[in-house]
Amino acid sequence: MPPTDEAISETIRNVTSLEELNAAITASGPLVPGATRAVLGEGLQGAAIAFVGEPPGDQEDRQGRPFVGPAGQLLDRALNEAGIDRRSSYLTNAVKHFKFEQRGKRRIHQRPTTGEVRHYRWWLERELDFVNPHLVVALGATAVLALAGKALPISRNRGATHFGERLGFITVHPSSLLRLPQEKDRTQAYDAFVADLRQIRKLASA
Repeated sequence: MPPTDEAISETIRNVTSLEELNAAITASGPLVPGATRAVLGEGLQGAAIAFVGEPPGDQEDRQGRPFVGPAGQLLDRALNEAGIDRRSSYLTNAVKHFKFEQRGKRRIHQRPTTGEVRHYRWWLERELDFVNPHLVVALGATAVLALAGKALPISRNRGATHFGERLGFITVHPSSLLRLPQEKDRTQAYDAFVADLRQIRKLASA
């Protein structure tokens, strides 16, 4: 059984470092069944940019690292084109465990519920406190919900924003580009995503 929000709140109040927080996340167990492990954030504390994605996918769950599957590979390519060094950034997910539906041998990603996102929001907020980035980037709707505390349409809110007192930026998740059926649409969406990342780099360095 996953820990209650009250238990999580008590745990978070007692941690004094990102390492302690990660240990607490790992020990808490997944909210959703089936996940192999918690997928923790990685990168530099004090990084100029923190990228927050949606739930980890199949490869992230297997390897225990964020953004290592097909969407992560696309993100790496876009970051390179935009002049952002992944190694100098911080990457994490709004939800720390892989939620999926088993279909034969395949594990199909499932969207988390609002309650599940709220459950993990405690961890994310404390994680960002320790990382203390200059700019927090929400990649996709789940990240927006976690960071803003409410659902916001990306199409109407894409661009610079604030998440509470944190300087933020809203853009699409790279997985959404992979789902577009037409190559022309994928190319246009990718170019727009790279343009967002270039703006993110400028905002982070301002």
